[in-house]
Amino acid sequence: MKIIDIGANLTDPVFRGKYRGKQAHADDMPHILERARASGIVGMMVTGGSLSESAEAVRLSREHPGLFATVGCHPTRSSEVDKHSGGADAYFAGLRALIDNNRDIVVAVGECGLDYDRLHFAAKDVQNKYFERQFELAAATGLPMFLHCRNTGGDFERIMRANRDRFSGGVVHSFTGSADEARQLLDLGLYIGINGCSLKTEDNLAAVRTIPIDRLMIETDCPYCEIRKTHASHALLATDAAWTAPDAKKKERWDSDSMVKGRNEPCMIRQVLTVLAQLHGVSEAELAERMFENTRSVFFKDVEYDF
Repeated sequence: MKIIDIGANLTDPVFRGKYRGKQAHADDMPHILERARASGIVGMMVTGGSLSESAEAVRLSREHPGLFATVGCHPTRSSEVDKHSGGADAYFAGLRALIDNNRDIVVAVGECGLDYDRLHFAAKDVQNKYFERQFELAAATGLPMFLHCRNTGGDFERIMRANRDRFSGGVVHSFTGSADEARQLLDLGLYIGINGCSLKTEDNLAAVRTIPIDRLMIETDCPYCEIRKTHASHALLATDAAWTAPDAKKKERWDSDSMVKGRNEPCMIRQVLTVLAQLHGVSEAELAERMFENTRSVFFKDVEYDF
């Protein structure tokens, strides 16, 4: 089984044992990556959500084989563009330089898009302005896009349609919309990324069932978006599954063989796979192979790496 986690926020300090600025336990990145490999993960896309975060995603990807970076500006971070010391032009020149200097490991422009659920971080006009500008990066580099959409009232689809000829393809990750919204994304030729946040409610499950497997990708969005006992999807986790999640302990009782409670990890992608296989009535092996090929065809067709 080969799995690519398309959305892993491995630049988050919690993966170095630091929570809210305080070191709670040792840096356990090597153990996290080892657990990921043991679960069947052969590659991960490390999300870049700002200029500095994208640089860190590139650094991590350079350090660890099998990691690849996205480079872009998340909508909730778009307010930092105008505050950049050199202004917006210098900010985007920095993103472009990261891409140009690391074409072997940068596989997407993003994370970019719109998020109207969190306008306290960046106003609509700011989000729209700098989302539009990231199509310039995609057009100039030929890279696909790693996209974010939350409660945008049609603005996301409008901008995507207006710019569809400027990028090769992409995925809307962490999908939480309706079946109608899924159809709109599919009509744009986009893929849809599913994680635990995509599987919270019965309505979520009904929407995900409508997405054909040849347009699905899989992710964890770790350290967020774990499948919780309160989620509708939790009932679909088989008790006799071929893969068993590692033990998890509170961070105060951390040890290198255990996950940390409340900190989602890449290896937990196996739970997402189990739920998706149940929803689509196929085996986990068949679905994993299909999603692996989907992901490789969009993000890795020009990357020389032996998965």
